[in-house]
Amino acid sequence: MSAYKSDLMSVLTQRGYLYQCTDEQALDKAAHDGTLTGYIGFDCTAPSLHVGSMVQIMMLRRLQQAGHRPIVLLGGGTTKVGDPTDKDKSRPILTDEQIEINKAGIRQVFAKLIDFDGPNGAVMVDNADWLDKLGYVELLREYGTHFTVNRMVQLDTVKRRLETEQPMTFLEFNYSIMQSYDFCELNRRYGCTLQMGGSDQWGNIVSGADLTRRKTGNICYGFTTPLITTASGGKMGKTADGAVWLNNEANIDPQFTRSPYEYWQFWRNTEDADVGRFLRLFTDVPLDEIAVLEALDGAAINEAKVRLANEATTMLHGSDAAREAEQTAKTTFEQGGTADGLPTFEIAAAEIETMGVLNAATLVGLAGSNGEARRHIKAGALKINDEKVGSHEDTLSGKLIDGVVKISVGKKKHALIKAV
Repeated sequence: MSAYKSDLMSVLTQRGYLYQCTDEQALDKAAHDGTLTGYIGFDCTAPSLHVGSMVQIMMLRRLQQAGHRPIVLLGGGTTKVGDPTDKDKSRPILTDEQIEINKAGIRQVFAKLIDFDGPNGAVMVDNADWLDKLGYVELLREYGTHFTVNRMVQLDTVKRRLETEQPMTFLEFNYSIMQSYDFCELNRRYGCTLQMGGSDQWGNIVSGADLTRRKTGNICYGFTTPLITTASGGKMGKTADGAVWLNNEANIDPQFTRSPYEYWQFWRNTEDADVGRFLRLFTDVPLDEIAVLEALDGAAINEAKVRLANEATTMLHGSDAAREAEQTAKTTFEQGGTADGLPTFEIAAAEIETMGVLNAATLVGLAGSNGEARRHIKAGALKINDEKVGSHEDTLSGKLIDGVVKISVGKKKHALIKAV
């Protein structure tokens, strides 16, 4: 039985989103007694968000599913400064034109994942609407008195830069004040009392809640998620092939897009130990079903991975795209040599698990030597199961999908290694 009275806090905790909260019991009561408005900010540093942002988008989705109103805050204003959080050096300064292009690309994703209609329809706003109009002296006089340098230098972002003797510009130093002002402005305009974000945003979120209380007298809350990493310690959303972008539209730079099949394949390649956790975080599959799926072991865990890939892809690209991606994968991996005419090499499963990628490429004839295979890797051309190989030291361990590993060089040369 949940320790919380509200659906919101029950769902957020049971599905693994909670890392820190300013006052769990007070937030639980507020969510139980009435309708909350909560927000998450997304700076416009690229024309697409990537999978690393999905946990935040899913929190807005959970907020709405629990009957509350989400606000998507686009950082048209804060992007002009650049969030220094989790960065060891300054972000490049983007032009106003670049920010507008990025903003247009990012907007496209949210309508697929959050409902902007109905009684608790989401709201999308841009902090440039108020930050661009804010005079510098006005900001200093009205809000600067609520921030001390003593406290600001204790923020993890600032401390890390100082400790490593990396420069932090005065522009970046102001970011926390601007984010805090966003919370205060959203409270005034929309009655927003909850800011959510990743654990790296904790200091900024607490500062925003404190500023809002000082300026308006309203009590606000902060909620952060843990840093989402893979079971092997990798950063969520990063692959050897680069970021897993959420956009699939033709009207943005192709380097910031992923096809539905590539998106499906990313989730299908989830590590065994991550399947249950990712189903809870990134899908709407009921918890009791997830418990059954994550209990599968051996080859059966692949059923859970396919379910994860289908659910995640359906949410972003639609059920037709998910079915097509699954069918493409089945054709390639299960029917392989027969259906597509791909050369297939049968090898003992134990041998495949210890085989290096260089040996695999030469074995199936996609490289004439280990040296040629290394050159393919350096050029980003050698792929295992449609994922670029990151190092010549990689192996095929854990790469078997339904008893098959797909080896590719470029877009047209493919072969299969099948376990026997």
